[in-house]
Amino acid sequence: MRKNKQLSYFLRMAERKVRVRFAPSPTGALHIGGVRTALYNYLFAKQYGGDLVFRIEDTDSHRFVPGAEEYIIESFKWLGIKFDEGVSFGGNYGPYRQSERREIYKKYVKQLLDAGKAYYAFDTSDELQAKRDAIANFQYDAHTRMEMRNSLSLSKEDVKKLLDAGEQYTVRFKIEPGEDIHVKDMIRGDVCIKSDILDDKVLYKSADELPTYHLANIVDDHLMDITHVIRGEEWLPSAPLHVLLYRAFGWEDTMPHFAHLPLLLKPEGKGKLSKRDGDRLGFPVFPLEWHDPKTGEISSGYRESGYFPEAVVNFLALLGWNPGTDQEIFSIDELIKAFDITKCSKSGAKFDYKKGIWFNHEYILHKSDDEVAKLFAPIVANNGVDATMEQVTQVVHMMKDRVDFIKDLWPLCSFFFIAPVEYDSKTVKKRWKEYSSQQMTELIEVLQGVNDFSAEGQESVVMKWVEDKGYKLGDVMNAFRLALVGIGKGPGMFDISSFLGKDESVQRLRRAIEELH
Repeated sequence: MRKNKQLSYFLRMAERKVRVRFAPSPTGALHIGGVRTALYNYLFAKQYGGDLVFRIEDTDSHRFVPGAEEYIIESFKWLGIKFDEGVSFGGNYGPYRQSERREIYKKYVKQLLDAGKAYYAFDTSDELQAKRDAIANFQYDAHTRMEMRNSLSLSKEDVKKLLDAGEQYTVRFKIEPGEDIHVKDMIRGDVCIKSDILDDKVLYKSADELPTYHLANIVDDHLMDITHVIRGEEWLPSAPLHVLLYRAFGWEDTMPHFAHLPLLLKPEGKGKLSKRDGDRLGFPVFPLEWHDPKTGEISSGYRESGYFPEAVVNFLALLGWNPGTDQEIFSIDELIKAFDITKCSKSGAKFDYKKGIWFNHEYILHKSDDEVAKLFAPIVANNGVDATMEQVTQVVHMMKDRVDFIKDLWPLCSFFFIAPVEYDSKTVKKRWKEYSSQQMTELIEVLQGVNDFSAEGQESVVMKWVEDKGYKLGDVMNAFRLALVGIGKGPGMFDISSFLGKDESVQRLRRAIEELH
């Protein structure tokens, strides 16, 4: 079986339950690329009966944005991506918010320092900038660290004095040069990086007593028993450092398997997808509408734009992954069954927002008339119309294949509920002939004589009248449509008049004759 072959590739630790995590930072709205990352983690976890953990990376206190965490949770609730444990969900591995794990991280910082795997660095920001100005492409590493002010270049006595005096410091990871670091990636295969190109990354800052991303994630992934790390391509350069950290702690046997997903690219041009692309081309890049508390700026969201959450999920699932078949419409259960992380693309996926609109249209078509009617009924009511659910369902049946969003139904079919008060000038000029008033007057008499006012009942009588009079069918039907609808669009004319009923149809015809004669 394909799944068994897949398992043999990256599930070597048979006794471990699959555990993946999604760990956003509460620095603003959740980008749609982050949503896709969470979705792929969810599909992978559910496919193997595993758990999806929700963790909050808030170690950078300067970038914290109020309300962002709640926004992220609400986004996944709307999308139907369910977490098994984590912030707001509970679990046995908490706390799941990194700012609440300070004491845990300190223990592991000390472990690295005691083992000589890391060192104190007392360089100020001004000193670091001076070095950057003096040395092009300066990198804090094995070649430059002894020129800096740190516990490797200073005496033990000087280091102790600085620490005792409360001098602010960072803890840097000591990377040895000349080593090939292999990252086994489920998508990209064996990625080899030379340690010489890596700098001695900062792992901890005394200023806020918090670790950086690199240390916090390694410690959390280990302690929370994360078996697979599925994240964006932008984190691939960090993977060699994370491999070295696992080794430094002696955790090689529990090191998770990595999968670095392809970037979401601009719909036009080069580069990764940004909010500016959405603003320029008129599509959302956030799952929900976002109100920036700092600037007051409001950014559109997929929910408020009228997308179905299941359509967004379906659309995102196929951005960077292909099932290998022609199937495009997937339920969430079908996605879980078909998803194969090893078949994700290595190259970026162009964000075809028009395809997202197509998916929403297809989901409208896949829903029953009753389902769509329940969604459309409040819009009808908000426009001051007291329509029955049966009437709304009838209209939906005739019109749902013409729209991409439920909200688009009203401007397209309001004429079913409200008689036109004006007539489209271009259609009048093209469709209302000098003899149209006379023909419509005759049509009123014909319709009044129809006993069976169903679409079929009307059609047989009206068509015979047109034939007997020798009229051009197009002239009659175009004027008939203009009178009832106000414009030259809509479904079959007899479907419209049947829905309106005899009295309303006749009344609209009389008004058009009076206005357009």
